[in-house]
Amino acid sequence: MQFSVSLYSFFSALMKKTLTPAQCIAKAKELGFDAVELVDFVNFRGTPEERAQTAAEIKAQCDELGLEISSLAIGADFLNGSDGDTAAEIARVKSWVDIAAAVGAPRMRHDITAGYARNSGKYRSYESLIPTLSQAVREVTEYAAEKGVVTMTENHGFFSQDSDRVEKLYTAVNRPNFGLLCDIGNFLCADEDPALAVARVAPYTRYVHAKDFVRKSFYDADPGEGAFRSRAGNFLRGTVIGHGNVPVKQCLSILKTAGYDGTIAIEFEGMEDPVDAVRIGLDNLKRYWSEV
Repeated sequence: MQFSVSLYSFFSALMKKTLTPAQCIAKAKELGFDAVELVDFVNFRGTPEERAQTAAEIKAQCDELGLEISSLAIGADFLNGSDGDTAAEIARVKSWVDIAAAVGAPRMRHDITAGYARNSGKYRSYESLIPTLSQAVREVTEYAAEKGVVTMTENHGFFSQDSDRVEKLYTAVNRPNFGLLCDIGNFLCADEDPALAVARVAPYTRYVHAKDFVRKSFYDADPGEGAFRSRAGNFLRGTVIGHGNVPVKQCLSILKTAGYDGTIAIEFEGMEDPVDAVRIGLDNLKRYWSEV
């Protein structure tokens, strides 16, 4: 078992300029992680040439610290991205595969789509779009296979978030180099029971995000700043693993029973101090995994 941390977890510190991206990587080592997960908008800026230079610098730092790079996460939208040019969006995502290969990341996670806006006149159901989306994913993962990089999508972004939707997409893509990133907290964004959803996708899971949310019903008082709404209007706020309503330990048990023994990466999205949150979350995560 390998424990990683998404560098997005430190985003609030990065915005406040109390940590730099390089310091986040060093902090991950200090806190006891085995690996770090890179994120496009956290770690990379500028032209493709500048991104390649940054990749070389990150790899050198991780090698020096003895940290692995567990994955690279990037945004993508095969319907609306690159000004709606699907071929251009596929080419753009492939360019990030090159970055993943350059840093030695064995995996890369990309989004699928946010869907068409409901007032656009083009709105279609997720299932009707699967043939188009799965073909785009196949082109990316076949390219990535040549580079030694597994590609994945995550239950993320509301439209491509439900366990049955990502399962159907996985089945349609039907390529051995493509799998699912199971984010155990994100199912709450689609108002799914996380344990039942994890049980559905566990057989296809190639990577895991450990995440926790405080959840309040639509009918409760609005908690205000720091919270957002699920698809059905319930309130969610990111928090330290073990402090919220996601059945983290149960989800880990389901994954372990299904035979999962890969990397688990913390992705923290809360209001707490990110260093403390990640430190406490790692302690809890290791304990839960040892107990299930």
